[in-house]
Parts: sequence; C-alpha cells; structure tokens
Amino acid sequence: MHFAVTSRGDDTSNALQKKIIDYLQEFGLTHNEQDPEIVITVGGDGTLLHAFHHYYDRLEETSFVGVHTGHLGFYADWKPEEVEKLVIHIAKTPFQVVEYPLLEVVVRYHDDIHSERHLALNECTVKTMEGSLVCDIDIKGDKFETFRGDGLCISTPSGSTAYNKALGGAILHPSLASMQLSEMASINNRVYRTVGSPLILPQHHTCLLKPLNDVEMQITIDHKSMVNKSVKSIQCRVAEEKVKFARFRPFTFWKRVKESFVGE
Repeated sequence: MHFAVTSRGDDTSNALQKKIIDYLQEFGLTHNEQDPEIVITVGGDGTLLHAFHHYYDRLEETSFVGVHTGHLGFYADWKPEEVEKLVIHIAKTPFQVVEYPLLEVVVRYHDDIHSERHLALNECTVKTMEGSLVCDIDIKGDKFETFRGDGLCISTPSGSTAYNKALGGAILHPSLASMQLSEMASINNRVYRTVGSPLILPQHHTCLLKPLNDVEMQITIDHKSMVNKSVKSIQCRVAEEKVKFARFRPFTFWKRVKESFVGE
C-alpha cells in the first residue's frame, strides 16, 4: 500500500509525522506523496482540509484518516498516544471506507467565456469586499428570494458543525446527501424580506446565487478565498464526488458532537 503523511508544521506534529512514516515503512508499506492510497494527516481538522484540496484529483483512489495534536476534531479523531495502534491497523487490517458528501461550486463570470469548478469539504461562503451582499437566490431554476445582508454560507453535512453552526444553522449527520444554506445578518424590514431560516436542500436540488450589486465578491471554498468583481453567478449543489475516510473503529458522530459542544 502507498501512503502519505501530512503535518500541520509545528514541532509536535512534525515529530509524529516522522514516527508514522518510519513505522509504516518498517511494516513494508511504501511512502509515496504523489499517488497515495491512504493519507494520514497530523494536526487538526484544518490539516485534513488542506490535504483534501492537495489530493483533489485523487478522491476516487485516496482515503483519509486524521491524527489530532490539538483539540479533538470531526475529521482528526485519533490521539497521538494511539499512533502505534493506528499504524498496526493500517498495515494489518483491511479498513472500512466511509464516504461523505461534498459541495460542488461553479463560479461563472460576466464574460461568458470561462467558469471555475470547485469542491468544498466544509463550506462555501459568499461575501462582498464592501457593503452588503445583494443577490437573487434561485432554487431548482425558480427565484426563491432576493437576499440582502452580510453574506451567505452553503455547507456540507460534515461542515455543518463549523461556520454554519456559528450562523445558527442545523447540525446534519454526514450520511445525508444534502447541502445547507445559512444567512449572515440578513436585512429584514418592510422593504426587504428573506425567509430568515437555514434551508436544507436535497441532492437533486441546485441553488443559484446571482449578485445584483456591482461590487467585488469574496468567495471562500473551505480555507481558500478568491476576489473578483465580474462574478455573474455561483451555482451550488451536492457533488457527484465524495470524500473517503478510512475507518478502523466505530465513529459515533453524535458522541463527537456532544464532546465538542456540550461536554460531559
């Protein structure tokens, strides 16, 4: 089996990265950063997000597993003291593959010549560099509302515990093939009106955002941002691709939600 190990870059994570590489090579596995079948990330959820985008073109062939060297995450769920156990699992045990939905984001421009397609593991956020975001929101080809406010967040189920939750969105189990649209400080008065609640859209629905004001748009896909003034539309839907996680033991999502937000 070919493997790769990525690190957050701090001393603790780098030392653990080296240890994992040495252990797996002792078991006869091949360290291959170009074409890995499994990617072990050492750091936190952000480290796994970076690895996901780095191996964007290998989602069919590559599975991910995370070791956290900080706070327990939703993607990085192995502890540093469990590394030897994880290495033995990887080397000796056929692992279960669990697939989570991704968000497809297609950005089109006013020149009608080119478009950009992106995949998000957590979310896509849409804001402006100045003033309010004003845009029409179409769902399944029909106008739903005109939004005015600070911005919009479109999240995956696995990303629903991140920025989406901070905006008052619902927490969705990652087995649900869906996306969620949440508002950032919408303007609601006698003149302007939005539904005001997060919308959960199923796999076969498309959400189209069409900016109405002539301002620079800031579109963020997970941790990567782009700024452009000539954005014509932003199309979001559940992607055909999925991200694969290597599971060597049960992962209780609701237990992780409780540990992260409620405590004992």
